[in-house]
Amino acid sequence: MNARPRTLRTLPTLTLLLATATALGAQAPEARPMTWMDVQLMPRAGSWTPSPDGRWMLYTVTRPDWEDAESYSDLWIVSLREGVSSSRQLTFTDKKDESRPAWSRDGSYFVFASNRESENGRRSQLFMMRADGGEARRITSANEGVSDFAFSPDGGWLVYRSGPSGEAQLWIKPTADLPGAEAERLTDEPAGIEQWEFSPDGRGIYFTRPDSVDHDDRQRRDKGFTVDIKNAVTPLSQLYSLQLAGRVVARVTSDPEVSVDRFVLSPDGRWIAYRGGSVKRYERNITQAGLYADLFLLETPTGHLERLTENQEVSESMPSFSPDSRWIAFSAPEDMTRYTMTEDRVYLRDASDRGGEFRKLGSSFDGSVGVDFWSKDGRTIYFTTGVKVTTQLHALDTRSGSVRQITNERAALSVRRDEDTGTILIDYSDPMTPPTVFTVDDISRVDQRSRWVQLVDVDPTVKQIALGREEEVEWTSTDGKKVGGVLVYPVGYREGQRYPLIVAIHGGPASADVLRFNGGYGAQVYAGAGYAVLKPNYRGSTNYGNAHRTDIVGDYFTLGFDDIMTGVDHLIDRGIVDGDRMGALGWSAGGHWSNWILTHTDRFKAISSGAGTMNWISMYAQSDVQRNRQFYLGDGFMYDDFEPYWDQSPLKYVGNAKTPTMIHVVEGDPRVPSPQSVELHMALKQLGVPTELFMYPGRSHGIPDPRNRLVKSVAEMAWMDYYVRGIGERFQWRQVLETLEDGKRPRAVSDDARD
Repeated sequence: MNARPRTLRTLPTLTLLLATATALGAQAPEARPMTWMDVQLMPRAGSWTPSPDGRWMLYTVTRPDWEDAESYSDLWIVSLREGVSSSRQLTFTDKKDESRPAWSRDGSYFVFASNRESENGRRSQLFMMRADGGEARRITSANEGVSDFAFSPDGGWLVYRSGPSGEAQLWIKPTADLPGAEAERLTDEPAGIEQWEFSPDGRGIYFTRPDSVDHDDRQRRDKGFTVDIKNAVTPLSQLYSLQLAGRVVARVTSDPEVSVDRFVLSPDGRWIAYRGGSVKRYERNITQAGLYADLFLLETPTGHLERLTENQEVSESMPSFSPDSRWIAFSAPEDMTRYTMTEDRVYLRDASDRGGEFRKLGSSFDGSVGVDFWSKDGRTIYFTTGVKVTTQLHALDTRSGSVRQITNERAALSVRRDEDTGTILIDYSDPMTPPTVFTVDDISRVDQRSRWVQLVDVDPTVKQIALGREEEVEWTSTDGKKVGGVLVYPVGYREGQRYPLIVAIHGGPASADVLRFNGGYGAQVYAGAGYAVLKPNYRGSTNYGNAHRTDIVGDYFTLGFDDIMTGVDHLIDRGIVDGDRMGALGWSAGGHWSNWILTHTDRFKAISSGAGTMNWISMYAQSDVQRNRQFYLGDGFMYDDFEPYWDQSPLKYVGNAKTPTMIHVVEGDPRVPSPQSVELHMALKQLGVPTELFMYPGRSHGIPDPRNRLVKSVAEMAWMDYYVRGIGERFQWRQVLETLEDGKRPRAVSDDARD
């Protein structure tokens, strides 16, 4: 690959340092731009687990280990009253994981899973530990390790699942002597236990399992016959009950036309709601969750079974019961008669009203309505949904069906209530704050930011990083509609100076970019290198109402393309962007639009297409979400009429392509199969357009390996620098290797971690 004369830098990390030295101005001396290794090495927290008395919360902190290309988790604890200053680390294992903490019912100790004593590092056992200190004690010795576990409602028993894949069974131990007592096997089913839950009274357990197990299939795999048969015949699953007294197992469902996928119990145990999937092999194995399935309601005292929905192409959420078990609710699209991408509504009914109609709630709200949790009196359903470039908590009145917004933060947040303790937890991120969690003493005060208590701050190094300012931006598109998105200013931005632009196009398309930390494919790294970044919420995006979301149906690209280009023009008109130095990139739907931009304008100097479509005809035939494609491209059956699919295919217009284009895709991507990227690459080669194709190993829609995610980021930025700014080299492995060396610098840790 030929290199141009170097100006500011050869490597992405060097430009970051030089840009900081000249542009930060008022920034603190120690502030530096964000690097790709910062992104890769950033720790994350999760598994929030409040104690029964509401005083403490256990959580996990997962830190990437670059040498192993793995991540390892430890347990931490924090006071819910004192907040982040009281946090302390509880486990310190090297290259091992502690996960899934669960408090005993009296809060005197907790149990967690860990592979700390596993030779191969894969099989986890259960350990118990006191929150006030002391060593962890192992309490299981399962040959195959422990998959999951739970305490009984009365706290007298601990049940866990263990066994070979597809054959796991339930085991039980008395909590009075967890370290010493032998585990007793609870189930001996011919096929492995899938989902399982204690009954609310603690006297029994409900579980699902397949009707049969294919021993021949397992044996052929053991003998090396590794062929992967797509949409193979799989057994149906049914629901069972297990009474702990006497260890009696009984079959609860037996419909040969329905496979039980998931179930949920009402708080009083009177009702079981479940999702029943199609028995047809190609429908049952589809990856679109909820399609080709319906909802059912079982009354446990009588055994009466009611089918709640009968519209298999409509995706409903799992049902939710009110705290008093009187009401049952679920969310589903406004139009329940056919597959649509319309906004969700809540459907509510008295659970005991056999055959009764569901009331549709929230129809006057121009956004999606869901069921996250209920008020104690059952009169309010709380849910989080997007509002332009934010996500906010909303309340749905179950009597009137009206919706009101509760929070109003310039951030991405979601609120939930811990089912066992009632603790309110607020997952939160804004442009200057990595993902964290807050609590507030009552749901009625969640709109009062001064009452929030921050519980977690796992990455103090962020305070040493110079970040570009982010703000909501709006403009008018070609048809007069208002369109919005997020603008990230370059670090050290000076008004009146024009900057190179990266247009970072989100996937979905039913998604949106919001004011959160380092969104837009690492936008803050680009900001640190001197770029402005536009993250447009083009037509097809969520958070702007149903019309905005569905305007692209039947003409996938036109309005979205116009939205993106008018957004670019808006920034040029404001004097922020240099229109002669622009690049575009995206993944999935963002890759689709990148390909459309490539074939419909030469205004950009560089493009990076990630997992993008070129030919909707072959895409439809290859993809695992055909019904989605059919809806967007005109809702007609492709094999009856190919023209709409071809007319909306970038490949039809590829002769217009002139922009140097880098292409990234996972070889076994089931969602946007890699032949789409090959078609683009081969066409550009034939046309003489500069191009590179990076095909990553894996069988997922995203790049699974962290090292390859780094390669993609560094290569993509080098491509933009070379063609947009005329600096550096298009891509050299030296750039990745030196980025790795840069990432080995010491990273700050909190005082609590040092202790």
